[in-house]
Amino acid sequence: MTAILFVCLGNICRSPLAEGILRHRIRAAGLEHAVSVDSAGTAAWHTGKTPDPRSIAVAARNGIDLTGQRARQVTTADFKTFDIILAMDAANLAELRARAPAGSRAEVRRFLGRDVPDPYYGGPEGFDHVFRMLDEGCVALVAELSERP
Repeated sequence: MTAILFVCLGNICRSPLAEGILRHRIRAAGLEHAVSVDSAGTAAWHTGKTPDPRSIAVAARNGIDLTGQRARQVTTADFKTFDIILAMDAANLAELRARAPAGSRAEVRRFLGRDVPDPYYGGPEGFDHVFRMLDEGCVALVAELSERP
């Protein structure tokens, strides 16, 4: 099984959306037996809270339920548990690399190869834009995962 962790700053906007989208895409591809998905934040501000209502709304409009998710902070154990840790932007990537313990087996990289903008301080249109970006990335990730042995 391949374990994937999405990471943003607070784990209430981008990373829970990415988690929900990838779970949805994995189910559609019949890969739920081969891939596990989670999300976390580099900061602990929102620990235990549900995703931002705007993330929940854009996901729901696309047939994805995020209401069961709860924010959490990245832990040292995540670097052993997950095969791939995908950061939403350069700042989170740098923070993850700084926290990675010696001997970490996780592949740590930026999810789309570029920053996914944080929609937190904007309106719903920013969440729509981020959803589309993440969905395109998840489609590509499912294709990549489908090719793995």
